[in-house]
Amino acid sequence: MKMLLRFLALLVAFVVSTVGSLAATAKPNVLFILCDDLRPEAVGCFGSEHVKTPHIDALAKSGVRFANTFCTTSLCSPSRASILTGLYAHRHGVRDNFTELPAALPHWPGRLHESGYATAYVGKWHMGENNDAPRPGFDWFVTHKGQGKYFDTEWNVNNERREAPKGYYTHVVTDYALDWIKQRTASAPGKPWALCLGQKAPHSFYFPEEKYAHSFDHVRVPYPASAFALDGKPDWMRQRLTTWHGIYGPLFEWRKNFPDTRPEAVKDFENMVHAYWGTVLSIDDSVGRLVAFLKSSGQFDNTIIVFMGDNGLLEGEHGMVDKRTMHEPSIRIPLIARGPGLPSGRVVEGQVLAMDLAPSLLDLCGAPALAGIQGKSWRALANGRDSAWRTAWFYEYNYEKQFPYTPNIRGVRTDDWKFMRYPHGDGSPDRHLPELYNVKSDPKELRNLAADPKFAAKRRELEGQLASMLAAAGLTPEKDKMPLDEGIKTELPDQKIR
Repeated sequence: MKMLLRFLALLVAFVVSTVGSLAATAKPNVLFILCDDLRPEAVGCFGSEHVKTPHIDALAKSGVRFANTFCTTSLCSPSRASILTGLYAHRHGVRDNFTELPAALPHWPGRLHESGYATAYVGKWHMGENNDAPRPGFDWFVTHKGQGKYFDTEWNVNNERREAPKGYYTHVVTDYALDWIKQRTASAPGKPWALCLGQKAPHSFYFPEEKYAHSFDHVRVPYPASAFALDGKPDWMRQRLTTWHGIYGPLFEWRKNFPDTRPEAVKDFENMVHAYWGTVLSIDDSVGRLVAFLKSSGQFDNTIIVFMGDNGLLEGEHGMVDKRTMHEPSIRIPLIARGPGLPSGRVVEGQVLAMDLAPSLLDLCGAPALAGIQGKSWRALANGRDSAWRTAWFYEYNYEKQFPYTPNIRGVRTDDWKFMRYPHGDGSPDRHLPELYNVKSDPKELRNLAADPKFAAKRRELEGQLASMLAAAGLTPEKDKMPLDEGIKTELPDQKIR
């Protein structure tokens, strides 16, 4: 009897040891939540005064919040392609919102798929305006054409069926995501999975669900001070004021009669911001549902969760709405990560880029790296072990004929400084005044120092640094092709692409 008990004790110890070893070496799951046009200022843990996001904040508390994350092209499709591939726009080729991500281009979900992961994409893909077909690298793909709608969007469910479930986009897409995770959990409990969830919110046109439609009615929202600090700045910024992307324009149809420069017309601006904030509250609810399921199913501790925006958004700063420019609100994005391989309760100050996500997730999952990419894994940085992190990077944006409100842009941002120039596109001298800011002492970019003789040396230094960084990426003046800047125009964009 004693021998039997001893044998059983040894057997139990072996099983526990084996299960513990397998758990320790199990590949982590990945839940990647991508929001569209989300400003960090609209998230509680990034300092929002009015928008309360307890579920997103809890992720940050249990993981890492990256305080200085930027996109390298502030436009949805180019930035999304950079997030997937680890490349700048000039390398992956998605320069506008109408170009497909090249099917043969490797990306991090595809690499995880090759490494034994089940992979899915659910939600707004937004690379290829009229194509809702499944893309390579995913076992399951649920999306729609174009921007989708906040209510009753029509979906292509993995090319198996088309349907238009009634309801609010944010919750419908969360239902699709949870259905897939549950199916994976039931059918292959030991197989790691990676799910990308692409939210529409808070992209224009902003329509909160009914329960949040009046959440901010009591909050007064003036135009920001920088909207009227345009002296010493390039003329194109003033020319943009009354256009589709200016504060006196239609404000994504929240202003019906435009242009309207009257002081009392700020109410239209306020209503637009209130609606934007309202859509963010639903995103937080979605995060709460996803986390609750992962916890109840025992998968939370072994799941890397990344919450991110694709690009920033101007809400009146410098007299502008939308994005595309290199000003701080346009390029700053929220980024939170938690899960295996990451510390908890840490805030990282280093400059992280959208294209760093691909190498970071592959690093955390122990998957082979993507060759020849331009992003860097922030795993060591997040754990406080990278003392040689980047201190400068360059920005690129090409003038769009469909949205002729922003010039060509090439710029450099260091930890403390920013320099932006506006190439004409034909090799001739720039026709717009450049911009130079000390973003450490002037974070709202109120004073353009580009023409100040006292900062001429700093301007020359940054001009040289920008030229060197562009050349190192293969963008010499001869090879850096861009459209001709045809100037700021007042006509509205085509209704189908707004």
